[in-house]
Amino acid sequence: MMDSQVNFSTLHTASGRVFKLATLNVPSRLNPLSLEMIDLLAPQLAAWAQDEQVVGVILNASGEKAFCAGGDVLDLYRSIRSTRSGEVPVRAASFFEREYRLNHHIHRYPKPILCWGHGAVMGGGIGLMVGASHRVVTPTSRLAMPEIRIGLFPDVGGSWFLPRLPGKAGLFLALTGAQLNSSDACFLGMADYALPEGRLSTVLDQIVAEAWQGEPESDSARLSHLLEKYVEIDMPQSTMALHLARIDKVIGRDTISDIAPRLAALARDEDACLAQAGVNFVKGSPTSAVVAFEMQRRCRHLSLGEVFQLEYQAAVGCATHPDLVEGIRALLVDKDRHPRWQASSLDEVTFDQIEAQLAPRFRGQHPLADLT
Repeated sequence: MMDSQVNFSTLHTASGRVFKLATLNVPSRLNPLSLEMIDLLAPQLAAWAQDEQVVGVILNASGEKAFCAGGDVLDLYRSIRSTRSGEVPVRAASFFEREYRLNHHIHRYPKPILCWGHGAVMGGGIGLMVGASHRVVTPTSRLAMPEIRIGLFPDVGGSWFLPRLPGKAGLFLALTGAQLNSSDACFLGMADYALPEGRLSTVLDQIVAEAWQGEPESDSARLSHLLEKYVEIDMPQSTMALHLARIDKVIGRDTISDIAPRLAALARDEDACLAQAGVNFVKGSPTSAVVAFEMQRRCRHLSLGEVFQLEYQAAVGCATHPDLVEGIRALLVDKDRHPRWQASSLDEVTFDQIEAQLAPRFRGQHPLADLT
């Protein structure tokens, strides 16, 4: 299938077995994850999981600038704008349900998945990448969960994987949308291999030449060994490794109200990366900051499936809250970068408001009740 939002192709290997390639194919827009992309990817992944000839999957993307710069939030914007205030936008709810189901499937996939995360890998792009068994970054990789800037929260499993990062890095990333380079991603465990730019074709050639067994465990080890041969030696400095002890002190074990002034003070830091993180927090949605904090607190001991269930409720709640459409407007529609958040400070966000935002907005069984 060519010239689609996702192109599918096959690598025939020396063993007679095959790897399947799924290539995100909207490079002009940095490959935003759309509902149409999800509906193309999900059935193919399901079919490949059952096909004995398929030994693994490769997720990559067209263009040099991005693997996937996030979900298609402009489509979310249109969905919300066309819905009465306070009502659940049907297309937005469908997007979150199907996106999280796809994310969950990648986490639980029975065969190796190699994700080539070059360029921008943000939000929904991280949702595709983080659950893969073999996650590659390159010198151009820039990873982030920047949802606080648009009135959302770090979803796509972020409430599950961010608390599992070293120290307090996960909550720091959730509250600031700080960008990570390839070294940061490997240090934090969000990527497994940093490879030189332009090595994908070499890796694909090596995959073709290998004698795959059709045994997921041994094939996974073989793929790991193959990738390790090309690991980048000359990597950029990791800001997260350099400053993790300080980040831990900034976040501490306090409430969001206690953390906020320390994060805001980073905006004046001498380190450019920390300063930008502080600016992001100050300019972000106060409601989103509280939701992100609360989601990490509530999800710490939940199963992956339970996390996606609660994230669905929170995301649909965000879609009915004015901050999401306002944040998208300010960043991507009018591009004035001056969102008018409903709450101008954390002090204006109440516990009852957050409870209402996380409450179920569906009838009957949870749409993701089958996820474990």
